[in-house]
Amino acid sequence: MWNYTDKVKELYTNPRNVGAIDNADVVAEVGSIVCGDALKLYLKIDDKGIITDAKFETFGCGSAIASSSALTEMVKGKTIEEASKITNQDIVAFLGGLPEEKMHCSVMGHEALTLAVAKWKGESIPDELDTEGEIICRCFGVTDALIRKVIRENHLKTVEEVTNYTKAGGACGSCIPRIEDIIEEELKVAPAGESEKEKRPLTNIRRMQLVEETINNVIRPELQKDGGNIELVDIDGSVVYVALRGSCANCVASNVTLKNLVETKLREFVEEGIEVVEAK
Repeated sequence: MWNYTDKVKELYTNPRNVGAIDNADVVAEVGSIVCGDALKLYLKIDDKGIITDAKFETFGCGSAIASSSALTEMVKGKTIEEASKITNQDIVAFLGGLPEEKMHCSVMGHEALTLAVAKWKGESIPDELDTEGEIICRCFGVTDALIRKVIRENHLKTVEEVTNYTKAGGACGSCIPRIEDIIEEELKVAPAGESEKEKRPLTNIRRMQLVEETINNVIRPELQKDGGNIELVDIDGSVVYVALRGSCANCVASNVTLKNLVETKLREFVEEGIEVVEAK
């Protein structure tokens, strides 16, 4: 049984901005009803490049509806340039988290936004959305470019994670060996990217963003599997203050959880020197 946040439940049962926009300035459609998920994003943009309205039509599960609704809420009032910086992890953070098996819904939202921005700017279709490119998963029409993109942006390391984020490999499984090859190729180039990251120290704002994203998207889902939860209380430089909730609150192994899960994951995804302290 998957655990959904209150925000996901709210936007699934009472989604915002459903429907089409007459005379929309840009319409972007991704996915396929045949493959199980599809999203049509409508944007109204003024002469200053500000998104004044956004609506969607989607075919898919509750997480797809919630992710699409969240996306429209996030882009309204932003300029096209500001909206183009929204990632699938930002959508997940807005929702307070998604089950790992439903991460592909946030990726679909990001795909639609990426395509909409490209169409508005008159640019060519991004490689990861080019259906004429190399299709790795024929069951769901997933290209190698999209797989590589989500691996890099979400630090994926296993076929199961790639399936959660793209659905590739989730049907007949014949593409799994090729997915494994792509993961291996991407992991080989990761160290160079990491060294570049180390050369550029994180700003306080970026550190806070990454900490929040990692807690929402990586740590909290793990704790929720056993009835636990976590609250981010404060951040002081590289010291992160958190409070364990739910079944984790009075657990005798709470210190182990803080160090072996919370601190380890934050050091992996944010910064090596991070220290996690339990808020009193």
